[in-house]
Amino acid sequence: MRLILIVVVLVGVAGLGLLGVIAMAPTPQAPRQEAAAPPERLNVLVAARPVQAGTLLKPEDLAAREMPATELPEGALRDAPDARIEFIGAMVRRTLSQGDTLRLDAVLRPGENGFLAAVLAPGMRAVTVGVDAVSGTAGLIWPGDRVDVILTQAFDDNDAAPARRVAGETVLTAARVIAVDRHLVQGMQPGAVGDTLRDANRTVTIEVTADQATRVAVATRLGRLSLALRAAGTPVEERLDQRPVWGGDVSGAFAPVGAAPSGTGGAGSTIRVFGGPGRVEEIRFR
Repeated sequence: MRLILIVVVLVGVAGLGLLGVIAMAPTPQAPRQEAAAPPERLNVLVAARPVQAGTLLKPEDLAAREMPATELPEGALRDAPDARIEFIGAMVRRTLSQGDTLRLDAVLRPGENGFLAAVLAPGMRAVTVGVDAVSGTAGLIWPGDRVDVILTQAFDDNDAAPARRVAGETVLTAARVIAVDRHLVQGMQPGAVGDTLRDANRTVTIEVTADQATRVAVATRLGRLSLALRAAGTPVEERLDQRPVWGGDVSGAFAPVGAAPSGTGGAGSTIRVFGGPGRVEEIRFR
């Protein structure tokens, strides 16, 4: 009995010691949960302002907006210089509101089948005019702008009065520009998106009627064509004076010495013939 009692006491003491060790041991910390990484955010191209269907996109029509990658609409494009070049000059298939995401299926891009035919209004034609840095208004014309086409001619007829050897006239008014060279990119400032394409631009394609297409074709053979850019909001119906402007209408240097300068309405030179006392006759050459 004594032996059994001793064994029971020893077991009790050992149990109490084990409980003490467990009680003194530090509480194990719960495993740390790693913080969830924030969702990736990307910059995508959106409409900077409302754009009507059929409009050709300009750089000012494009903007960037940041949004989570998981919320990107299908077909949305990330904002990048190459992506902007791809959209500039593209025709909008449907009307866009400000902030709408630009998608590939919402535009018809230059080079795609049917692009030029889709841009033209029903019954209209497309004609191309050769330009340079001066006649093309220093590269400030964009697709969608409206221009007047001016013809300048120089005549080699030595029998004609000097004031009648150079003439200019407007052969087309308010023509809509639908393409600038092949890239449809023009007017970039140095260093801006698409600036590398600007130097190659040598042609402007405009929308005309069948009769106007014939007029432009004839005008290209007669002399030099220049484009005059119309201010935004100018009524398309506004027509300019189609009367030719001669050299004598512009410069008074053609008037003979002693002759009265011809006004803007004159078409040629004026001379005075003195036939005797009190006899002075004016002859105007037209």
